[in-house]
Amino acid sequence: MNTTAAPRLSRLNAALLLTTPFLLVPAVPAMAQTIDAVVKPAAEKQPQPADVAPMQKVEIKGAAAAYDPRRDDTASKIVVSTEEIQKYGDTAITDVFKRLPGITVGGNGRGNGEIRMRGLGSGYTQILLNGERAPAGFSIDTLSPDVIERIEIVRAASAEFSTQSIAGTINIVLKKAVKTAQREVKLSAAKSADQNSPSASLQMSDKAGAMSYSLGANFWRGTYDREAPIAETRTAPDGMPTMDRRTRQQDSGRWEGLNLAPRVNWNLADGDTLTSQTFVNYNRNRYHGYADTDTSLGAPPPFEERDMRQSNWNLFAREDVNLVTKLGEGAKLDAKVGISGNRAEGTWHELDYRGGALARDAVVLSETTEKGLSTQGKYSRPFLEEHALSMGWDAGYTVRDDSRVERDADLPGAINDDSDEGYEATVKRLALYAQDEWNITPRWSMYAGLRWEGLETTSDGDSFDEVSQVNSVWSPLAQTLYKLPDSRDQVRLALTRTYKAPPTGNLVPRRFTSTNNSQTEPDRRGNPDLKPELASGIDAAYEHYWGENALLSAAASMRRISGYTRQGLFLENGRWVATPVNDGNAVTRSLELEAKFPLAAVMTNAPGVDVRASVSRNWSSVDSVPGPDNRLDQQTPLSATFGADYKSPDGKLTTGASFAFKNGGPVRIDVNQTGYQAVRRDLDVYALWKFNPQYQLRVAVSNLLGQDALSDTAYTDENGTLRRASQYPGYAQGRATLEMRF
Repeated sequence: MNTTAAPRLSRLNAALLLTTPFLLVPAVPAMAQTIDAVVKPAAEKQPQPADVAPMQKVEIKGAAAAYDPRRDDTASKIVVSTEEIQKYGDTAITDVFKRLPGITVGGNGRGNGEIRMRGLGSGYTQILLNGERAPAGFSIDTLSPDVIERIEIVRAASAEFSTQSIAGTINIVLKKAVKTAQREVKLSAAKSADQNSPSASLQMSDKAGAMSYSLGANFWRGTYDREAPIAETRTAPDGMPTMDRRTRQQDSGRWEGLNLAPRVNWNLADGDTLTSQTFVNYNRNRYHGYADTDTSLGAPPPFEERDMRQSNWNLFAREDVNLVTKLGEGAKLDAKVGISGNRAEGTWHELDYRGGALARDAVVLSETTEKGLSTQGKYSRPFLEEHALSMGWDAGYTVRDDSRVERDADLPGAINDDSDEGYEATVKRLALYAQDEWNITPRWSMYAGLRWEGLETTSDGDSFDEVSQVNSVWSPLAQTLYKLPDSRDQVRLALTRTYKAPPTGNLVPRRFTSTNNSQTEPDRRGNPDLKPELASGIDAAYEHYWGENALLSAAASMRRISGYTRQGLFLENGRWVATPVNDGNAVTRSLELEAKFPLAAVMTNAPGVDVRASVSRNWSSVDSVPGPDNRLDQQTPLSATFGADYKSPDGKLTTGASFAFKNGGPVRIDVNQTGYQAVRRDLDVYALWKFNPQYQLRVAVSNLLGQDALSDTAYTDENGTLRRASQYPGYAQGRATLEMRF
């Protein structure tokens, strides 16, 4: 459910209760258990006509601000506030996610990490920006936390969002709240042994009559210089080594970027509102890498030295216009229209040497443009008492144009591989849904939804014929919340039907070649016959609220997936090629435990310390891949977080620490391929000094344990085992941010 549905339902219920005195009395105990507030004096008893029973005098605890979506919404959802997002002064949103319960960040610890729920990424976890999917060229890593109002973590699917969410949905909502005459400037600098990254941000908002506006702006830049060593070995079936290569690689570069997020609101007549929300993201990267390979056993690679340079930039812009209008008989229409554009250009220049002589001089020019038009809407109106019924649509049209030109210099003995490859793809999508939330009793509520999604993808390229694919999915959804009598405990249950659609790039049969082609460095190509993965799921949770801001919860889930997609690998014309294929079924299960509470809830005269902890255990298996360790999508089997925050009595000092643990181990990718996921331990600390209401200083240290980043893959067949491993040094990073308000 979205964040507006529950408050609207609560207001409707309150109106019914207040206008019907005999309904108010049994509702008060439930209301008192679900909201925290100050007791207000009851109104003085008013004279009543003789033939009318006097209205009972009732003390109501409550306030609109006491609404807690995690506790009160029928659909399970965790909302992460702005304060939590900005606590450590992070400049990358992925650093925020690694500290959240049930969330892990993939990758090698050097940025561009994949955000995962239940240990699953690669499209199993749906990432939304203001309720919509970001374009393929947009990296979530470039989104500054300063422009984010909140993060919604939705474990079980609801009809209002796309059901491309087998593992769950993370909705990142940009700042919307407008405060009168707010001005805030932040200046930040971060430093570690291998990189340096200053940044700055500006937040402004004000009101003028019926209009209000806000502006968020962020700028960042950075440089890095780091090692990236690689070891390649091959062993015969009897275990004897037949090849040993060591590559010394040094990577350096710089990056810079800008976020702009202006928003304008107009309050129209009759309570209607019109909103314009703009988001612009620009980033540019320059890279230089040099690799030198020594072969102590076996044949050397085709190229022993590689000198690589890359320059690219990406610009993404989106404009949404949102109208909320009240119709007759209590009905309301919330409609939005958006346009978006994305453009990226890149240059890759590679010099490859053999025996000390230049053997290959290749330049690759790439250019991508994407334009999109979308519309969403929701119509709701009172239907029956205690029901919140709504229906809506979600439609979009996207055109993507991608070109890649490669030019090889004419060198003695070199084989030129000049190519001009490009393709154009169009994606049409339409979704229709209806949903109802029903308060059966004051303690028992039910959510039911039905969503239909249709997707048509058509692509046409220079090296392949036109490919078209049409898919549609029906998703019935049901969730229920029951608050146990005479306690603060509650239970949840959800039944879902979700899916994972193949991204456009995986459908396009265009080939991307690797320099030193092998089983562990194959060429890559899309598969136009790829089908969506379908999943039936069940979620259950028990939540115990045992004090103010104190929670213990246990959640379990299972998904049965058909049409599982794995990365196939085969030999074609002497070159290894990887392509995605549908191959059988998979099952994934998860168990999540979470606790958070103030220390005062367990100790008398305790200091102002808040404690939080979580543990997530995930299991999965893929039918087509023999075990053991045949985990789905290289799933993270175990993750845990622990954190504590302290606030001084005068409120001037806030400090805390967070520890995130992510287990790994061997992974069976398919019959021949295996990998290894390294254990990751991240310890972060922060301190915030409030000098006065205008100035405060935030200091943080991340990766305090200096964890290295590891990568390890292997391919085994009748000829033996080829293994490729790397270990990237990791360093602690210090960061200081001066925050000024005017």
